Amino acid sequence: MNQAPILELNQVECRHDDQLVVDGIGFSLLAGESACLLGPSGCGKTTLLRAIAGLEPIYQGEIRIHGNLCSSANKFTPPEKRHLGLVFQDHALFPHLSIADNVGFGLRKLSHQDKTSRVQECLELVGLEGLGERFPHQISGGQQQRVALARTIAPKPKLILLDEAFSSLDTHLRRSLARELKQLLKSQGIASLLVTHDQQEAFAMADYIGVMHQGQLLQWDTPYNLYHQPADPQIAAFIGDGHFINGVIHKDMSQEEHSADDTPIVSTALGDFPIANVLNNLAKDKSENGFDETDSDRYYFSDHEAVLVLMRPDDITPNQSSSLRAKVTHKVFRGAIIEYELELPNKETLKALFASHHDYPLTQDIGLDLDVQHLIVYPNKITL
Repeated sequence: MNQAPILELNQVECRHDDQLVVDGIGFSLLAGESACLLGPSGCGKTTLLRAIAGLEPIYQGEIRIHGNLCSSANKFTPPEKRHLGLVFQDHALFPHLSIADNVGFGLRKLSHQDKTSRVQECLELVGLEGLGERFPHQISGGQQQRVALARTIAPKPKLILLDEAFSSLDTHLRRSLARELKQLLKSQGIASLLVTHDQQEAFAMADYIGVMHQGQLLQWDTPYNLYHQPADPQIAAFIGDGHFINGVIHKDMSQEEHSADDTPIVSTALGDFPIANVLNNLAKDKSENGFDETDSDRYYFSDHEAVLVLMRPDDITPNQSSSLRAKVTHKVFRGAIIEYELELPNKETLKALFASHHDYPLTQDIGLDLDVQHLIVYPNKITL
């Protein structure tokens, strides 16, 4: 028996005046699943979250929560009747109430005994047992965010929405809290949707990530597939930290002549490489393998076709005896690693992450080895 989605979006559009800011987005979440909407400022992710929460109307499409139609062009259910939790960036705690009273604020229908028991349970779940009598100004920012989370889960919602909920915290605390929250919500069977621009936070929190760009959902997929099978060159450039270099296909891979045994070669300034991913994951609809495998969306490279090849920093290792050379043009020390920008003889650039004992000065010529397990190649018909 298939499980019914807790949250379901179908072709949702949102407009600000005449401007389309969310363009035909659809996805679903099951109980206990964690997802993130990831993208740069202005991509529409916060507008979409607000529409799900009932804080903004939608122009077209449908939003269903617990199977109930909550938003469409002709229907609007107010936020307080959507039975979901919402966590804001600024915590929104009541400064005049104790921690326990903040957590119990939404439990007015419970008896005093049941309310006290539920508050204590929620404080224990977020690691704040024993702090119920304190006030918000007496605890740290990370603890304040935990109070906000405890208050959100206290009424036992099946879905919570988090609007940049960790962005006011330091990097280490932000990512560790995201991991803890994911485990907590799964244990309670609560689905969650986080809006963030922080890739590492999204990777730590999410079972699925939706990458948004200019109001569109470019790909809805697992973090692993987004990194290794990006469906769109915009995603390939945004996720991770790589560079595109130019390449040319050798061997005819036109659709009419394609066979399962054909393996094209791409020639680049770094050398020649076989392409294992002939389909290249160019389609945008998710399947069991993370991308659309229908024949109509397949793309086959033809002989001598110009392409873009994505090189990840972890594809590159230093080897001074290698004949493949590059010049150090920029470097940033990051503790255990040093981030390098390297210039190839043809003036194309790469990024590389080397262990910090590989400390090369600017302008030095260094040798490189490549450990390319899975090339990501796109037709050279795009503007990044």
